[in-house]
Amino acid sequence: MDSGKKITFPLLLSVGTAVIGSLQFGYNTGVINAPQRIIEDFINETWHGRYQEPISKSSLTALWSLTVSIFSVGGIFGSFSVGLFVNRFGRRKSMLMVNVLAFAAAALMGFSKMSSSWEMLVIGRFVVGFYSGLSTGFVPLYVGEISPTALRGALGTLHQLGIVIGILVAQIFGLEAIMGNITYWPLLLGFTFIPAVIQCALLPLCPESPRFLLINRNEENKAKSVLKKLRGTTDVSADMLEMKEESRQMMREKKVTIIELFRSPLYRQPLIIAIVLQLSQQLSGINAVFYYSTSIFKKAGVEQPVYATIGAGAVNTAFTVVSLFVVERAGRRSLHLVGLLGMAGSAILMTIALALLDQLKWMSYVSIGAIFAFVAFFEIGPGPIPWFIVAELFSQGPRPSAIAVAGFSNWSSNFIVGMCFQYVEELCGPYVFIIFTVFLVVFFIFTYFKVPETKGRTFDEIAAGFRQTAAGGMEKHSPEELNSLGADSQL
Repeated sequence: MDSGKKITFPLLLSVGTAVIGSLQFGYNTGVINAPQRIIEDFINETWHGRYQEPISKSSLTALWSLTVSIFSVGGIFGSFSVGLFVNRFGRRKSMLMVNVLAFAAAALMGFSKMSSSWEMLVIGRFVVGFYSGLSTGFVPLYVGEISPTALRGALGTLHQLGIVIGILVAQIFGLEAIMGNITYWPLLLGFTFIPAVIQCALLPLCPESPRFLLINRNEENKAKSVLKKLRGTTDVSADMLEMKEESRQMMREKKVTIIELFRSPLYRQPLIIAIVLQLSQQLSGINAVFYYSTSIFKKAGVEQPVYATIGAGAVNTAFTVVSLFVVERAGRRSLHLVGLLGMAGSAILMTIALALLDQLKWMSYVSIGAIFAFVAFFEIGPGPIPWFIVAELFSQGPRPSAIAVAGFSNWSSNFIVGMCFQYVEELCGPYVFIIFTVFLVVFFIFTYFKVPETKGRTFDEIAAGFRQTAAGGMEKHSPEELNSLGADSQL
């Protein structure tokens, strides 16, 4: 087998270990929904124990909303801190270090009931959000840098697969018969301790990113040794040549901070692409669909709607696996376009079905089909692709800052959707999905005209295409500035 397409054990171990961070993000996103009523009762009892009176309905709603949304606030801070860690400590060591946050969060949430403290629960959610925000930067960065060019898209999709498996595990563990009950809910929230232990045990067996070793640390022999292990061959000259070329480009560029990323017109196109792709994931309506699914399944006469929601989670996982196998054949841009268009069609079908639900009972089954289709199309394109394409659009210099900005955009839009959807849904009813359809169409048009195809191209080839465009259209910029670009010329 061509070493460029060879999956070796060290590569599989390294990617699998990194993706535990993605699973943690998914698990902590989905875990809070099932025990909502039980946690609200705990907050009420704690309040009553302190103040000898029941908590008001508005205060309870506010505290519950805070418990859910503080996770996203932590994620916003975490995603913006990615560059501080990866440039100073390296990719692998950063992933290892931040597990301290996972342990702290597990302790805070797991012992909150025993301590009769809802404050511990809220702080724990913030801490695990901060950890998850860092992970959404570390994992795509590390996986992208250790993967062969021919497998970068497929292995990059594993980040999203880790997230959806985490959500599915949280949905299953959250069943009342397992841990979603009055006795075991602290264990359900504190379970994040177990994956953290596993990752801490496995990370020392994984190598540092060879790109980081060569380009950031100038340790050529170490980089070559790591590459030989990852590729399963003694001939790594092509990889080394590509990295050395990128290293030469980086020597001619100054280090790019987040502020410089925004100030320089040269980074504008790839940065806009990176941000819009993250927005296309969060503003697609996927979270709204999961929010709505249980009530739709209930209307359809499903006796245990929670199991149907788990079914939607299984569809989520299955189609991420499909994306994993087709991303290197079909390409990133094509899959993203197919996903957006399919989601828009499913959203229109869902709107029609929800609007006619009272008149035509069989429309409830159409709405269930539309939900499954919506979820499936999300995992074909907008789910996995925005995470790893950002690493492909930028060269080594601006890459950590660009990933931090992209992560910040993702978490911020996630927080806004989470806070606003409830009110917008009350205002619009079933027609709320029309708003998401409009967003999806806008994102489809943007992707069609502005997003390049990065399939099968090295980081340097992608960067060179963009430098060519910049050199042709922006002669006023210095060659040093032009050298640090990393996107495509087909914009």
